[in-house]
Amino acid sequence: MSTAGVTRAYDRWAPIYDLVFGAVFKQGRSDAIVAAERIGGRIIEVGVGTGISLPQYSRRNRIVAVDLSDAMLDKARVRVREQKLDHVEQVAVGDAENLQFADNSFDVVVAQYVITACPHPEKALDEFARIVKPGGEIVITTRVGAGAGLRGTIERTLMPVTSRLGFRTEFPWARYAEWMATRADVRLVENRPLPPLGHFSLVRFAKISPEGSAR
Repeated sequence: MSTAGVTRAYDRWAPIYDLVFGAVFKQGRSDAIVAAERIGGRIIEVGVGTGISLPQYSRRNRIVAVDLSDAMLDKARVRVREQKLDHVEQVAVGDAENLQFADNSFDVVVAQYVITACPHPEKALDEFARIVKPGGEIVITTRVGAGAGLRGTIERTLMPVTSRLGFRTEFPWARYAEWMATRADVRLVENRPLPPLGHFSLVRFAKISPEGSAR
Protein backbone atom coordinates (compact mmCIF):
# COMPACT_ATOMS: atom_id res chain seq x y z
CA MET A 1 0.00 0.00 0.00
CA SER A 2 1.09 3.57 -0.73
CA THR A 3 -0.39 6.97 0.05
CA ALA A 4 -0.81 7.72 -3.66
CA GLY A 5 -2.46 4.36 -4.24
CA VAL A 6 -4.91 4.85 -1.37
CA THR A 7 -5.76 8.33 -2.66
CA ARG A 8 -6.48 6.99 -6.15
CA ALA A 9 -8.60 4.20 -4.71
CA TYR A 10 -10.81 6.57 -2.70
CA ASP A 11 -11.09 9.02 -5.58
CA ARG A 12 -12.63 6.11 -7.47
CA TRP A 13 -14.88 5.21 -4.53
CA ALA A 14 -16.18 8.80 -4.16
CA PRO A 15 -19.24 8.60 -6.48
CA ILE A 16 -20.63 5.45 -4.82
CA TYR A 17 -19.06 5.42 -1.34
CA ASP A 18 -22.19 6.38 0.60
CA LEU A 19 -24.30 3.86 -1.30
CA VAL A 20 -21.83 1.00 -0.75
CA PHE A 21 -20.65 1.74 2.79
CA GLY A 22 -23.23 4.08 4.31
CA ALA A 23 -25.42 1.42 5.91
CA VAL A 24 -22.54 -0.99 6.62
CA PHE A 25 -20.68 1.53 8.77
CA LYS A 26 -23.72 3.27 10.29
CA GLN A 27 -23.46 1.67 13.75
CA GLY A 28 -19.75 2.38 13.99
CA ARG A 29 -20.23 6.02 12.98
CA SER A 30 -22.92 6.54 15.60
CA ASP A 31 -20.95 4.86 18.39
CA ALA A 32 -17.79 6.79 17.54
CA ILE A 33 -19.61 10.12 17.64
CA VAL A 34 -21.28 9.28 20.96
CA ALA A 35 -17.84 8.42 22.38
CA ALA A 36 -16.27 11.60 20.99
CA GLU A 37 -19.00 13.80 22.39
CA ARG A 38 -18.46 12.47 25.90
CA ILE A 39 -15.35 14.64 25.72
CA GLY A 40 -16.56 17.24 23.24
CA GLY A 41 -14.87 20.49 22.31
CA ARG A 42 -12.69 20.70 19.22
CA ILE A 43 -12.87 17.41 17.31
CA ILE A 44 -10.97 16.34 14.22
CA GLU A 45 -12.27 13.51 12.09
CA VAL A 46 -9.41 12.04 10.09
CA GLY A 47 -10.54 10.21 6.96
CA VAL A 48 -13.91 11.95 6.93
CA GLY A 49 -14.56 10.86 3.34
CA THR A 50 -17.81 12.24 1.96
CA GLY A 51 -18.66 13.79 5.32
CA ILE A 52 -21.51 11.38 5.93
CA SER A 53 -20.90 11.60 9.69
CA LEU A 54 -20.71 15.40 9.95
CA PRO A 55 -24.44 16.11 10.46
CA GLN A 56 -24.45 13.79 13.48
CA TYR A 57 -22.05 15.90 15.52
CA SER A 58 -23.62 18.29 18.01
CA ARG A 59 -23.36 21.92 17.04
CA ARG A 60 -21.91 22.55 20.49
CA ASN A 61 -18.64 21.14 19.16
CA ARG A 62 -16.21 22.47 16.54
CA ILE A 63 -15.33 19.97 13.84
CA VAL A 64 -12.31 19.79 11.56
CA ALA A 65 -12.63 17.29 8.70
CA VAL A 66 -9.67 15.93 6.72
CA ASP A 67 -9.20 13.23 4.11
CA LEU A 68 -6.62 12.20 1.51
CA SER A 69 -9.14 12.22 -1.32
CA ASP A 70 -10.22 15.62 -2.61
CA ALA A 71 -12.94 13.89 -4.65
CA MET A 72 -14.43 12.54 -1.43
CA LEU A 73 -14.08 15.95 0.22
CA ASP A 74 -15.96 17.62 -2.63
CA LYS A 75 -19.01 15.67 -1.45
CA ALA A 76 -18.28 16.65 2.16
CA ARG A 77 -18.11 20.33 1.19
CA VAL A 78 -21.47 20.10 -0.57
CA ARG A 79 -22.94 18.42 2.51
CA VAL A 80 -21.60 21.15 4.80
CA ARG A 81 -22.92 23.89 2.54
CA GLU A 82 -26.34 22.42 1.80
CA GLN A 83 -27.04 21.36 5.40
CA LYS A 84 -25.57 24.61 6.83
CA LEU A 85 -23.22 22.73 9.13
CA ASP A 86 -21.67 25.86 10.61
CA HIS A 87 -20.02 23.86 13.41
CA VAL A 88 -17.64 22.43 10.79
CA GLU A 89 -14.78 24.91 10.86
CA GLN A 90 -12.57 23.32 8.21
CA VAL A 91 -12.72 20.70 5.45
CA ALA A 92 -9.25 20.05 4.05
CA VAL A 93 -7.03 17.53 2.33
CA GLY A 94 -4.85 15.85 4.93
CA ASP A 95 -2.71 12.76 5.37
CA ALA A 96 -3.31 10.77 8.56
CA GLU A 97 0.41 10.00 8.68
CA ASN A 98 1.46 13.64 8.40
CA LEU A 99 -1.18 15.92 9.85
CA GLN A 100 -0.55 19.65 9.48
CA PHE A 101 -1.73 20.65 12.94
CA ALA A 102 0.17 21.71 16.03
CA ASP A 103 0.70 19.43 19.00
CA ASN A 104 -2.25 19.25 21.42
CA SER A 105 -4.66 20.95 18.98
CA PHE A 106 -7.77 18.83 19.57
CA ASP A 107 -9.86 17.47 22.41
CA VAL A 108 -10.73 14.35 20.38
CA VAL A 109 -9.34 12.63 17.30
CA VAL A 110 -11.89 10.45 15.49
CA ALA A 111 -10.72 7.98 12.84
CA GLN A 112 -13.49 5.85 11.37
CA TYR A 113 -12.39 2.88 9.26
CA VAL A 114 -9.10 4.68 8.56
CA ILE A 115 -6.29 2.78 10.28
CA THR A 116 -6.52 -0.23 8.00
CA ALA A 117 -6.36 2.11 4.99
CA CYS A 118 -3.05 3.68 6.08
CA PRO A 119 0.17 2.46 4.47
CA HIS A 120 1.94 2.94 7.84
CA PRO A 121 -0.76 2.63 10.54
CA GLU A 122 1.55 3.13 13.53
CA LYS A 123 2.71 6.44 12.06
CA ALA A 124 -0.91 7.57 11.86
CA LEU A 125 -1.50 6.52 15.47
CA ASP A 126 1.56 8.53 16.50
CA GLU A 127 0.13 11.55 14.72
CA PHE A 128 -3.22 11.13 16.49
CA ALA A 129 -1.42 11.00 19.84
CA ARG A 130 0.59 14.09 18.95
CA ILE A 131 -2.33 16.35 18.01
CA VAL A 132 -4.75 15.32 20.80
CA LYS A 133 -4.57 17.21 24.07
CA PRO A 134 -3.66 15.51 27.34
CA GLY A 135 -6.94 14.38 28.85
CA GLY A 136 -8.42 13.92 25.38
CA GLU A 137 -9.18 10.74 23.46
CA ILE A 138 -8.46 8.98 20.20
CA VAL A 139 -11.67 7.28 19.04
CA ILE A 140 -11.25 4.64 16.35
CA THR A 141 -13.65 2.37 14.53
CA THR A 142 -11.71 -0.38 12.88
CA ARG A 143 -11.67 -3.88 11.55
CA VAL A 144 -9.46 -6.02 13.76
CA GLY A 145 -7.97 -8.99 11.94
CA ALA A 146 -7.75 -12.48 13.34
CA GLY A 147 -3.96 -12.69 13.13
CA ALA A 148 -3.95 -16.50 13.21
CA GLY A 149 -5.97 -19.53 12.15
CA LEU A 150 -8.05 -19.96 9.02
CA ARG A 151 -9.52 -16.46 9.17
CA GLY A 152 -6.05 -14.96 9.48
CA THR A 153 -4.86 -16.95 6.47
CA ILE A 154 -7.83 -15.76 4.41
CA GLU A 155 -7.19 -12.14 5.43
CA ARG A 156 -3.54 -12.35 4.36
CA THR A 157 -4.50 -14.02 1.09
CA LEU A 158 -6.95 -11.23 0.27
CA MET A 159 -4.45 -8.43 0.93
CA PRO A 160 -3.21 -8.05 -2.68
CA VAL A 161 -6.81 -7.48 -3.77
CA THR A 162 -8.07 -5.31 -0.92
CA SER A 163 -4.97 -3.11 -0.88
CA ARG A 164 -5.81 -2.05 -4.42
CA LEU A 165 -9.28 -1.13 -3.17
CA GLY A 166 -7.72 1.12 -0.51
CA PHE A 167 -7.80 -0.98 2.67
CA ARG A 168 -6.19 -3.99 4.29
CA THR A 169 -7.93 -7.09 5.62
CA GLU A 170 -4.94 -8.27 7.67
CA PHE A 171 -4.49 -6.12 10.79
CA PRO A 172 -4.44 -8.08 14.08
CA TRP A 173 -4.95 -6.51 17.50
CA ALA A 174 -1.29 -7.26 18.27
CA ARG A 175 -0.30 -4.24 16.18
CA TYR A 176 -2.31 -1.93 18.42
CA ALA A 177 -0.86 -3.61 21.51
CA GLU A 178 2.69 -3.26 20.20
CA TRP A 179 2.08 0.39 19.38
CA MET A 180 0.73 1.05 22.88
CA ALA A 181 3.87 -0.49 24.33
CA THR A 182 5.92 2.23 22.62
CA ARG A 183 3.83 5.05 24.10
CA ALA A 184 4.00 6.17 27.71
CA ASP A 185 1.38 8.85 27.02
CA VAL A 186 -1.61 6.72 25.98
CA ARG A 187 -3.73 4.07 27.63
CA LEU A 188 -6.50 1.86 26.32
CA VAL A 189 -9.95 2.91 27.53
CA GLU A 190 -12.18 0.62 25.48
CA ASN A 191 -12.02 -2.14 22.88
CA ARG A 192 -15.56 -3.22 22.07
CA PRO A 193 -16.90 -5.30 19.15
CA LEU A 194 -19.63 -3.52 17.26
CA PRO A 195 -22.97 -5.12 16.35
CA PRO A 196 -24.39 -6.86 14.50
CA LEU A 197 -21.61 -9.40 13.87
CA GLY A 198 -18.61 -7.97 15.70
CA HIS A 199 -16.45 -7.74 12.57
CA PHE A 200 -15.61 -4.15 13.51
CA SER A 201 -14.63 -2.66 16.86
CA LEU A 202 -14.77 0.64 18.70
CA VAL A 203 -11.35 1.37 20.18
CA ARG A 204 -10.64 4.32 22.47
CA PHE A 205 -7.29 5.55 23.71
CA ALA A 206 -6.88 8.29 26.31
CA LYS A 207 -3.89 10.60 26.24
CA ILE A 208 -2.30 10.81 29.64
CA SER A 209 -2.11 14.25 31.22
CA PRO A 210 1.24 15.58 32.48
CA GLU A 211 0.08 14.69 35.99
CA GLY A 212 -0.09 11.05 34.90
CA SER A 213 -3.82 10.46 34.57
CA ALA A 214 -6.37 10.91 31.81
CA ARG A 215 -9.25 13.33 32.24
